[in-house]
Amino acid sequence: MTRRIIVGSIVAAIGLGCVYVPWAFYLLLLIIGLLSINELNNLCEIKGQPLEYPVALLGVCGYIAMATFGLIHKWEGVLLAGIVVAAFCIGMYGEQKGYFARTAYTLLAVLYIGKLLTYFVFVRQIPGDGLWMTYYLVVIVALTDIFGMLIGSQIGRHRLSTISPKKTVEGSLGALAVVAGFAAVATLWPPLHLQWWQGAVLGALTCIAAQLGDLAESALKRDAGVKDAGDMIVGHGGVLDRFDSYLFGGVTFFATLHVLGILAVQ
Repeated sequence: MTRRIIVGSIVAAIGLGCVYVPWAFYLLLLIIGLLSINELNNLCEIKGQPLEYPVALLGVCGYIAMATFGLIHKWEGVLLAGIVVAAFCIGMYGEQKGYFARTAYTLLAVLYIGKLLTYFVFVRQIPGDGLWMTYYLVVIVALTDIFGMLIGSQIGRHRLSTISPKKTVEGSLGALAVVAGFAAVATLWPPLHLQWWQGAVLGALTCIAAQLGDLAESALKRDAGVKDAGDMIVGHGGVLDRFDSYLFGGVTFFATLHVLGILAVQ
């Protein structure tokens, strides 16, 4: 546990530091995306259906790059079409068994990793408020993971899901209460420009989504019959293990900003 806390603190410090410098943050997202798609490919290989890996790598790079340079709204359709065509074409030169599955997995993998990471770019690029909104989002998801584990380990009695036996209903609800309360109180910080109830809704929905993201990645690992997606982050498993909650949390946070009218639909 001590090693987990130390490593987690180092990772958090690097991440929060990168948020302050936009280009460093976008580069960090790209690194996370490439390492995560590699781990996801390893899970698929265990299942006997590896991705069309070069296509998946380029797809993730394409999503992050287009989001960074403001091109995704215009060119996303072309990117997706290119991924499908490239995956089908390259797949013809590999083993014919599982041909369709490899193509489908490749497209899903790019959307799961590349597409979902772009929402952190969008939040960081919010005019005027992007820096603090990104910090707000990152802390909400981090507190979800921390308090879900702490509360669950102390008072957890009822299993939340058979997918992840260590997660409990008590831990989930406890994290939801703590995160929603924190998100509401944090709106007192003037740069966020939020009402307390808006913060509470943002915190609650992002917390729920983050927990679902964790469970979804756990389901992928159980399907492959492994405990962790990788071992790159000591005490935490792989990169995908560490950032799975952020994938669902980021898109939900950004969508909720629109639903609440905090951001205008573009």
